[in-house]
Parts: sequence; structure tokens; C-alpha cells
Amino acid sequence: MRRSLHVLAGLTLGSTLLATAVPVPPAMAAPGPDGYADVLDLHGVPAKALPAEINEINVFADRGAWHAYALPRPGDKDAFGGFSGPLYIAQEYPWWLSRAFSRIRLREDGRDIDLGAARDPRFTALPGMLRQTYELPGLRLTLELRFASGHTALVRAHLANTGNRPRTLQVGWTGTLLRPDTEPMKSAPSLHATAHGVAVGFARVRETWDYLTDGTERFEIAHDGPVRTTVTGDSYRTDLARPLTVAPRRSSDLAWTETYTFTAAERERETPVVRDLLRRPDKAVHGTDARWRRYVAAVTSDVPAARRRLAVKALETLVTNWRGPAGRLGHDGITPSISYKWFTGGLWAWDTWKQAVGVAGFDPALAESQLRSMFEHQVTPDSPTRPQDAGMIPDVLFYNDPPRGGGNWNERNTKPPLAAWAVWEVHRQSGDVRFLREMYPKLVAYHDWWYRNRDHDGDGLAEYGATVDPSNDSPEARRLAAAWESGMDNAPRFDAALGTAVVENRDAAGRLVGYSLNQESVDLNSYLAAEKGYLAAIAKRLGHLAASERLTAQARTLTAAVQQKMYDPATGFFYDADLATGRRLVDRGRGIEGAIPLWAGVATRPQAAAVRGKLTDPGEFATHMPFPTVSKSSPYFAPEKYWRGPVWLDQAYFSLKGLQRYGYSGEATALADRLRGSAAGLQGNGPIMENYNPLTGAPLNSTNFSWSAALLLALD
Repeated sequence: MRRSLHVLAGLTLGSTLLATAVPVPPAMAAPGPDGYADVLDLHGVPAKALPAEINEINVFADRGAWHAYALPRPGDKDAFGGFSGPLYIAQEYPWWLSRAFSRIRLREDGRDIDLGAARDPRFTALPGMLRQTYELPGLRLTLELRFASGHTALVRAHLANTGNRPRTLQVGWTGTLLRPDTEPMKSAPSLHATAHGVAVGFARVRETWDYLTDGTERFEIAHDGPVRTTVTGDSYRTDLARPLTVAPRRSSDLAWTETYTFTAAERERETPVVRDLLRRPDKAVHGTDARWRRYVAAVTSDVPAARRRLAVKALETLVTNWRGPAGRLGHDGITPSISYKWFTGGLWAWDTWKQAVGVAGFDPALAESQLRSMFEHQVTPDSPTRPQDAGMIPDVLFYNDPPRGGGNWNERNTKPPLAAWAVWEVHRQSGDVRFLREMYPKLVAYHDWWYRNRDHDGDGLAEYGATVDPSNDSPEARRLAAAWESGMDNAPRFDAALGTAVVENRDAAGRLVGYSLNQESVDLNSYLAAEKGYLAAIAKRLGHLAASERLTAQARTLTAAVQQKMYDPATGFFYDADLATGRRLVDRGRGIEGAIPLWAGVATRPQAAAVRGKLTDPGEFATHMPFPTVSKSSPYFAPEKYWRGPVWLDQAYFSLKGLQRYGYSGEATALADRLRGSAAGLQGNGPIMENYNPLTGAPLNSTNFSWSAALLLALD
């Protein structure tokens, strides 16, 4: 399950490319999930409701939940007995509800039992679970939190009497809201006692860039036994209706659920789920633990022992970033990062393509679902706003679309075409031909859109561009959207100062259908050549032989065009080409996009050898942490400026796979090892980053980044 297969664009696709179901790897003898404690530091207690733009506390979520938790540290004694948070997503933005909303409190003979006096308290993050253990005189308290559904966390308290006399305990829970500092967010959450515990309701707030609620959201605690709750301002106390007696050398369990829903309909569907969880918590625990054993076995199968903890960290990162259907998102999807304000609640197109490839190795159904999440919003010919874009996939989807005031939703552009690659790779893991049949016409429509709306001169070489959209209301706005469409937002090759601009694209009737950059991009056309190969493979698998042959022929033609028009023999590298003159844009320096022809299989052997020379040169792309997005030799190289130098793991993945494809496996292995070893925190318990400084390996930008995690899993 660890190996990926690429279609060589321009070659006949043989039967070896046909997918077969991949068996689930056998369970590991050792270690199982318990052997991967704290692969990621999930400790910390929030001080205020609003996290930093990049949250300083890593959190845990599962099953697509829109709320998440962390663990206290040994010094956080005022949070002992509870799990930090939760961090809840107000439709699109993360906020802390509490330091620890549900803290268990124990009393005996009218006196509090101080959890802060516990001997060596332990706070452990395990795959699929958070655990706390307190050793007290004659008592051991263990708390475990798992997600039992996409809306509900199940918490169990295990009280063991380790002494020789019965213990009669009064058990209660307390919590206090962390209220936002400013209006209208400040007055949004409010506490209410319920028959089974306590609930937080939310007022309607429509702050587009900070806080979005409809007034129907609810966070609720429900206990498995009779309780009484009192609310005082922003604090509450819940008590068991009767004392709990635990016999010597015996134990007793308590369970409660913590549920976050957006709508009354979600709550109605979740009510019987919660009822069953409280009636049969063991069933949920066993099911969750079995699922995580499968996950861990899948991501560590055939992985060297030294890299298994990293594989599990990548797994945990992806699962925590998983969001279930909500608002305008109709399927499970994976967000770029729960830890960065602007990435928390949205789905991006090319993030999704790459994430699906990594997720397919441990949960093909989830990989399929996240692809559906994007294609659900594919533009159709009957679109009332953009029929000219039929087939296009929007760049970004969020809980709210524009009619609902969604400022983050973006249809100004799409993202690079890697969807057929993703669908094929997911199919390779699942063997699901029905999924291929479902996706094939959608993939073809997306592929055709590029040539209808992004090939300005009709020569078969496409350009990145922008849509006819109210936001694209100036030449500069359109240039910016076109740069976003590449995914490499501020790369030097898109600088206006270097001559980048946009031109209008019109259909046969003269109607404006979009805009193109005045350059044909090497990565875009390499991706499109690869997509033709994957579409040919899918067509052949479905029995569409004529379509497969046609796509294969088209791939050969495009491959030849990239080889002839975008490779510069004098410098031994691939570049974008000027739209008007065909001149290769060598003067803009070398960028990592010049390695994409190797991944796509469109380079000739001599061309690949020359590119390999640049990829393995310390003065070019083999920096301390290899594969900067701009060559170290470029005059525009800036090691900490987003797409102007930092190492992005997706581009490193494509470069390494390209080297492997052309037979440079030894160099690829050495560079991959250096990549993993030089990235700060990657081998320890630090988060997987959005990108890294190529000269030092220092972490940059967002933490807990999904496509980095996904492609670490997909990388041999």
C-alpha cells in the first residue's frame, strides 16, 4: 500500500496499470497504537477564547468533528481533571470555549480530593485517544476521550479503589466559559442547565472575517446517570445525584458525551446516537480502537521502524483536519489545517487532490468522500452565474457560500489539474470501479474546461488564468487570481514587474469566458499531460477503448510540445514560455515547477538527466533541506517568502517521484532521507509544517498541514 504508480503520458497504457483491490495489511505484532504515545505534542491550556492566528496549541479531533481537544501539562493544575477546550469552529473560524469545559471533581467526607496532589500525573496522546492518569492515595483516576461520532466525543472516567477500604465519593464536574473579548462575539455563547448535564447555546453572529453562527449551534454535555446542574453566570457545576461507592480492589466507570452541532436537524439525528453511546460506551470504545489499529497498521506497513512514528504523526494530522458534512460542504473533507485561522473550515481543490492520495492508504472511503466534496460544486452548464465555466472546480469551498455571506469561498480561479491522478490513486487502493464510473465524466468535463477557457491561442498549451467574476474587477486582480490558480501564489515567475499580465479569452461568438496569463506554464501543461494519461487509464478500465486511445494520442502530442517549447538546452531545465513569442522565460530564474515534467513523465531521457543535475546540485535545489521552490541560484531566491524559496513537501514529493521515475532512485532515497532529517521537529514531536526554510530546515507558516502529512505518507 505504500507504493504509488504514475501513468507515463504519451505511452500506451498496458494491463499493468489496471487497479486491483489492495488487501488491508496485517495487524502489527508490535507496536500497536499504544506504542505511538505523544508522536505530536498535544499539551496546552488556552488562556483566552481567541487563539493566535496560528494556534499555539496542537489539538486532537476525529471522525470529522468540528470541535477538538488538547491535554493539560503537568504544571496546569487548575485544569486537571479536564481536557483542554474544546476548540470549536464557528462555521469557519476556531475559538476556545473554555480552558477545560468539563473538569471532574471528587469529594470525600465533605473535602475535595486535590488532583494536583497526584503522584506523577500523566497526560498522554495516543492514536485515536487522549488519556489522563492520576495516582492518589488509595485511588487511581483515569480519563479517556475518544470521538464516537462526527459530532460527539465520548469521555470515560475509570475510578479504581487501590486501597483496602470502601470509598464513598461525591462526583461532580465544573466548567467556565472563555468568553470572547469583543462584541458581538462576546455575547454569543451562553450556559444553560439541562436534565442530563449542561449546554452552551450561541447567538446569531455574522462577522464575515472572525465569527459566524446562525443562533442554532449548540455544545452539550450529557451524563450516563442522574445529575443536577446549577449555572452561575459563565460557570456551572454538575453533580451526580447519588454518591458513588467503590469497593476495595474494585473499580467503577462513568461516561459522558460532549456534542457540538450546528443545526436542530443535526441535533435530532445525534440524539439517539448519544443515547446509545451512554447506554453502551464499551461498544463505541472497542469500535474506535479497532479502527485506529487498522489505521496505524496501514500507515506503518512496510515502513522502516525509524520512520513509523512520523507516519503515525502524519496520520493523526490528517484525521484531526478531517471535517464532516456541514453547511455547504456536503461530504467529508480534509481542511489544510485546524491550527490556522484561514484554513480551519475550508476545502481547497489541489490540497484535496494531494490529500486524497495520502488518505487512500489508510481510509479509501474517506479519500473518495473528500474528492466528492469538491466535485459536488463543479460548475454545470445550467449555472445561473457562470455557465461559461461548465466543468470548472472552484478553488475554495467553505461552510458558507457567497449567498450566505461566505467571504472565504472562492470561484475567481481553480487550482492545478491533479484530480484524475487523485481518483486513480484512490481507486488503486480501493479497487472501487463504481467510483471510477461516477467520477469519469466529471473529470472529463474538468479537463475539457482547461482547453475551452485557458488556451488563449488554441495551440494545445494552456495557461493559468482567472474567471469572469465580480472579484476579478481589474487587471491586477485578474493577475493575482491567475497566480493563485497556479497554487504558487507569489512565485517570481508571476511577478508583474517581470512582465506577467493577463489577456482576455473569448469563445467563437466573441463572448468573454475568462482570462489567461501571457505565459504558458510548464507545470500546468505537464499536469495536463499526466491527467490525459490517467484519464486514458480510467477510460480503459471502464471499457471506453476509443476514448482511451484518443486521450493517449493527445498525451503524446502534449508531451512533445512541452519537450520542444519549454525545455531550454542551454541551461538544462524547463521553464514557462511567453504566450506571444514562445520565448522561454529563463530570465525569471529556475523554479521547482521545472521538475514537474519528470513526475509527469513528459521529459526525454537526456532532458531528465539535465534536470536531475539541477535537483542534486547544492547550489540549485539540493539545499540543506532539499527542493526549495526557487533555486538557490536564482536572483529571486528568498528562503522564507512563501513560494519564493521555502520547501513545500508537495513539490519535494513530485521532484523525488520524478527522479525515481527516470531511474535515479539512489539520489532520490538520499534526498528524501535528508528532507525528513533536516526539517525541524519532523522526527520529534513537533507539528508537520506548511513549509520549511531550505537553508536551515526551520519551520515556516501553518502548523499541522494536511498535504505535507499526506505526501509524507505517499512518499516511499
